[in-house]
Amino acid sequence: MSRPQKCRRVCTLPRCGGFRPMEDAPWSGTVTLGVDEYEVIRLIDLEGLTQEQCAVQMEVARTTVTGIYLSARRKLAQALVERKALAVEGGHYRLCDGGECRRRGHGCPKKQKLEAFHRENCSDL
Repeated sequence: MSRPQKCRRVCTLPRCGGFRPMEDAPWSGTVTLGVDEYEVIRLIDLEGLTQEQCAVQMEVARTTVTGIYLSARRKLAQALVERKALAVEGGHYRLCDGGECRRRGHGCPKKQKLEAFHRENCSDL
């Protein structure tokens, strides 16, 4: 019997539920990218975090982030190369609830944890 999956922490849901090829011709199917996969791509490729920093923010192991990242990149490549639509939905995640701390002006707890990790492990701060 396998171990139950741990929920991955996600900051925000995607603004768009998917993308499709621009051409008028029909596309050749759909690739589904999970919300947790979307978050890993956002954190690593857009925000420039390392896999370890991403793991701290999502509250999972670095090896889990590596697996999610490889899966997400494979799906993105498949959608681009094979002219498939890309849907962003599902996955095993929970939405971050940092609203209360932001209202008090203290910032989101997960961001504070990431900044503390960065201070402890990076010499540029």
